[in-house]
Amino acid sequence: MTRGWDLPPLREGHAADAGLAERRARAAGTAPADSRAVETEIGGTRCLTIEPVDGAAQGDILYIHGGGYRLGSPVAYIGYAQELAEASGRRIVLPFYPLSPEHPFPAAIGAIAALYRALPDPSSTVVAGDSAGGGLTAALCILGARAGQRPAGAIIVSPMLDLTAQGESLERNAARDPMFSRASVLDSAALYLQGHDPADPLVSAINADPADFPPLLVLTGGAEVLLDEALDFVRAMALADRRVSLHVAPGMGHVWPLLAPGTPAAQEAVGAMAAFVRNLKPAETGPSM
Repeated sequence: MTRGWDLPPLREGHAADAGLAERRARAAGTAPADSRAVETEIGGTRCLTIEPVDGAAQGDILYIHGGGYRLGSPVAYIGYAQELAEASGRRIVLPFYPLSPEHPFPAAIGAIAALYRALPDPSSTVVAGDSAGGGLTAALCILGARAGQRPAGAIIVSPMLDLTAQGESLERNAARDPMFSRASVLDSAALYLQGHDPADPLVSAINADPADFPPLLVLTGGAEVLLDEALDFVRAMALADRRVSLHVAPGMGHVWPLLAPGTPAAQEAVGAMAAFVRNLKPAETGPSM
């Protein structure tokens, strides 16, 4: 059943402008002094992997970084991933996926799908991501369902689920969440889509069939601009009787577990992710048809 992994052909993009190149350099991050990250290649994609300190990892979490499809780096996620590895007891896999505008849709999800399929046991893997990484996580769930190779579960943090930018919280929370904005969503969409339909569920999972998703944990900040699309997505999953859990962090903005490390809200979010992973039942970690 490989038909579900089919994607449109890769397309040639264009070079990033000087401003985006500078933002990438600032967002790249540096490895912490206690970094346990190991660089490797899985399914043709360069990755960082992080193992729990104590005991053998009980499977993988494939965690996809954010950055509006156009910037970001796994290096900036090492400290956060080390914390998640300890809390969940799983190996964390952080991919360096291709960025736009050099690599428009479907380059990123194509690379992520190849990586996922090359993992030791995809059907027991939990897929996760934040912001644009949340959108890619949702796209991977859709492809996996179509191919009969669902992940065990999915975690999406402050996810980008609507590249048409319709949510009212984009304006309502604009003053409280300076990290992101409607303009940022539309800029990200233009560079990533380059003419592709923004309503396609593979880029705007708000339009997806709820049946395509495994057990889900959705985390969102109560003050962030993407709040409404996360809540609308959860509502659609619940109405379709899908297993979905919602964690709202009052007063927090975009991707707070990464950007506000050590705060009680960040610690609670990581704890919620770890509990979700550990509570997946055996029947939910086997292959789905």
